[in-house]
Amino acid sequence: MHKTSNDQDRRRWAGIARVGKQRQGKGQETPEAQVDASGGVPRRAAPSEQARYWFDNTLAGGAAALIGWLAVVCLVIVVPASAVLVWTDDGAPDDRWAKAAAVWRSVGQTLRLGGEAGSPLRVALSVLLALVALFYVSTLVSLITAAITEKLLDLRRGHSTVLENGHTVVLGWSDQIFTVVAEIVEANSNQGRRAVVVLADRDKTDMEEELRTELGGREGGTRIICRNGRPTDPAALERVSPATADVVLVLPRDEPDEDAEIVKNLLSLRAATDGDCRARILAVVRDGRYRLAAVLAAGPGAVVLEIDDITARLVAQCARQPGLSLVFQELLDFAGDEFYVVDAPAQAGRTFAEVLTAYVSSTVVGVLRADGALRLAPPPDSLVCAGDRLVVIAEDDDTTVEAPEPAAVDASVIVPRPPAAVRSERMLLLGWNRRAHRIVRHLSDHVTPGSVLHVVADGGEPTAAEVRAAETEASTGLTVVLRPGDPTLPGTVNGLDLATYDGVIVLGPDRVACGGAPDDRTLVTLLLLRDLERRSGNPVTVVTEMTDDRNRAIAPVGPGADFIVSGKLVGLLMAQISQNRHLAELFEELLAPGGSTIQLKPAAHYVRAGCRASFATVVESASRRGECAIGYRSRDRATTGPEFGVRVNPRKDEVLRWSENYDVVVITPHARR
Repeated sequence: MHKTSNDQDRRRWAGIARVGKQRQGKGQETPEAQVDASGGVPRRAAPSEQARYWFDNTLAGGAAALIGWLAVVCLVIVVPASAVLVWTDDGAPDDRWAKAAAVWRSVGQTLRLGGEAGSPLRVALSVLLALVALFYVSTLVSLITAAITEKLLDLRRGHSTVLENGHTVVLGWSDQIFTVVAEIVEANSNQGRRAVVVLADRDKTDMEEELRTELGGREGGTRIICRNGRPTDPAALERVSPATADVVLVLPRDEPDEDAEIVKNLLSLRAATDGDCRARILAVVRDGRYRLAAVLAAGPGAVVLEIDDITARLVAQCARQPGLSLVFQELLDFAGDEFYVVDAPAQAGRTFAEVLTAYVSSTVVGVLRADGALRLAPPPDSLVCAGDRLVVIAEDDDTTVEAPEPAAVDASVIVPRPPAAVRSERMLLLGWNRRAHRIVRHLSDHVTPGSVLHVVADGGEPTAAEVRAAETEASTGLTVVLRPGDPTLPGTVNGLDLATYDGVIVLGPDRVACGGAPDDRTLVTLLLLRDLERRSGNPVTVVTEMTDDRNRAIAPVGPGADFIVSGKLVGLLMAQISQNRHLAELFEELLAPGGSTIQLKPAAHYVRAGCRASFATVVESASRRGECAIGYRSRDRATTGPEFGVRVNPRKDEVLRWSENYDVVVITPHARR
């Protein structure tokens, strides 16, 4: 019976141990119920473990327990140390009570408890006063520390107000932020201390770190200031001082259905400045239906860009002229030569043809009239009047200086205008997105009657309906034919006869339709096209639309290929227009269907093939046709970076042998194409 009872007890304790392990998990047994693994019999915890457990429980009691333990530890250390100091002091009194009083004074001075000796009441009052003083000082220090900490946290969160004048304000955070800030920094490189202030609903430290990493230490004299807050909140907008800014940039959102938030941003901006915002405002929308609302919200003088339409225009133009995207890249990038509007009072009374050759290191392309009207490539016999300003392409805004003498022109090598070659074109469009119907419409504005556009895209009946609607919107000179198929599949691409097409356009799907990575499918299509081109031996002219400029470096295409990166494009445009509002009208003129265009034409159309002539001679030849020559492209160096054969704004006295491998870049008025 006794053995049986022991066995039952052992089994009962083992069951309790198993339940305890199941409830607590490994390594969480309490000291009172630890179980010996060898026999299953519970063992009592060691005294040190019990003491530690009791100590942990007392610490869980809160601030009072912590203060109590702190006092105990201090007394345990200070009292014996004070006693040793007193008893080892040769000058200490011999009386034991006097020594105790000396120990008390030492302890009191060390712990700031007064240390008064005498009657118990006197000692108690000194301790009370010392505790009150300690409480007061501790509270004061805590309040000061809390205030400083709160201020530091407030600064870290980016909630403090920016006190700047003439700064650039950027509202929102998107893929364009890095291009915009980098270009503004480049533009400010020769203007001393400037500031760019970014307001976005993101962590201030994260924004500063990302911008610092992207710029790579190229800030120069420009200070980058970030603030946290929603750009649609007028209170948050006041932190970036838009009323004293020089320009306010409102970045676009990722999708067209978010354009309503841009309108709200602009309304909040007016509320934050009480409707008296003197800064130049530049905003971007994707859907044209919101453009009018954005213009009304921004107020008079603001510029609102419709980026989807601008992208579609560039794609349509570049698809017919290889290398044109490189020209726009050069003109939009502050690192090279770009457009400026300069004063030129000395040119008043001269014809535009005479002004064209007056500047050796700058290229004149138009006139900004005194009444604000912009004229690109005006007739060569038109006069520059007093108060007019010149539109030039130059390295910087202070490098346009009139030469003592015009560059020499060799009229003997100038050739007459060749007859216009009119022929229909065959184009191929791979993929479909929300901008595709705009591309079709803009293509139809440039091609000759009888041209054909083959569209290869999947998407079923919805895509087919959009293609039919696009053909209806297009002019009668372009026929649109849909060939259903997925351009990311080898079977679809391999069935194409690339040799029959004058150009190929590759589009990615919309961001929502593909889960947020449209460039991935574009890269697959380009890879299949490159393989087909290699196997067939037929080179093909491809213009590709992308959303992320980083993907261009890994795209399987030849060097110098044409890319329209919508994200970088809008960033470059915003940076350019932020420096000069007149450039908004200039780029609108260059991209509009009925406006002037940038074209690449064979050099043999301007000077005798194979002759040596200065660029001033080419400028003179183009001027006689009402065009402005702004540069050239060498097809021999089309695969050599970083210029890929494109040279914008060459010196007028630069002499070249104009072979058949040279194209001249000209600005051509619409009526004289």
